[in-house]
Amino acid sequence: MYASDPDPVSRVPVSSRAQILGPEIRDPFLLAIGGTPLVPIVRLSEVSAGGFELWAKAEFLNPTGSVKDRAAFEIVRSGIEGGNFDGGRTLLDASSGNTAVAYAMLGARLGFPVELCLPRHASPDRIARIRAYGAEVISTDPAEGTDGAQHEARRRARERPEHYWYPDQYNHPANPLAHYRHTGPEIWQQTTGRVTHFVAGVGTGGTISGTGRFLKEKNPAVRVVGVEPDGPIHGIEGLKHLPSALRPSTYDERLVDDTIRVETEIARGMRLRLARKEGLAVGTSSGAAVAAALEVGRQNPGSIVVTVLPDADRRLEEVPTR
Repeated sequence: MYASDPDPVSRVPVSSRAQILGPEIRDPFLLAIGGTPLVPIVRLSEVSAGGFELWAKAEFLNPTGSVKDRAAFEIVRSGIEGGNFDGGRTLLDASSGNTAVAYAMLGARLGFPVELCLPRHASPDRIARIRAYGAEVISTDPAEGTDGAQHEARRRARERPEHYWYPDQYNHPANPLAHYRHTGPEIWQQTTGRVTHFVAGVGTGGTISGTGRFLKEKNPAVRVVGVEPDGPIHGIEGLKHLPSALRPSTYDERLVDDTIRVETEIARGMRLRLARKEGLAVGTSSGAAVAAALEVGRQNPGSIVVTVLPDADRRLEEVPTR
């Protein structure tokens, strides 16, 4: 049975978000970041034994279509407040794609230049969107993944400190803070405090660490489960296999009770099932998160499991239909 209270499937009121965001940025478009609905995953969870509720945060409804709008906005706000854009400095950072799109949109909206380091095999769609916003893309060795993009961003920042502001999303405290201030409270409110398990993919670690910290402060019994690819070479864009990657300081392993590693093909298959069974056209990282969340639910009858759908993907025709 799902909660009858309308809050679980409603957006957080804009007025509440405006109070949190403060007076320095009052743009109604940017105030649309966050407050995403929590939607039930009904048909997929019904076929799983155990009897549990599965809810998903629809982060693809953010302005650029991903959860990364939250962290990018919080990071940029901190930069504005700290005077890091004084003298016309350029925001420089590394990304696998979604944060880069968010930065590019914020640069266009707020009027600061942006340069972004991405692996050469990053999604062509995301690269096109970044350039459409007027940001510059610096391609890095695909074999080095986002680690290589970080190395290049650091090199450029060291060589021209007067030209760049390099916030480093993988190590910037505003990244998890965005989720501690907003995502965690939204989930707590939308589940009326009933959440028992929070399951989220690990990329920069900001979502799982910030949200997990808030939920555990509200109820220490809440279990936090991280989702990673099953190996260093994988096809789940946005997620990191931490044992083989640069470990971001934004990831707080003390808050993570368990980690589930998901194979790429399972994540891709779940992505297609989410479209066909739930009407949710989401990315492969969402498929990985839901696959892990279903496993958590099956192992914990009666649980209230919440996961995150980080972004949308309209290219479902690329997924094999067999």
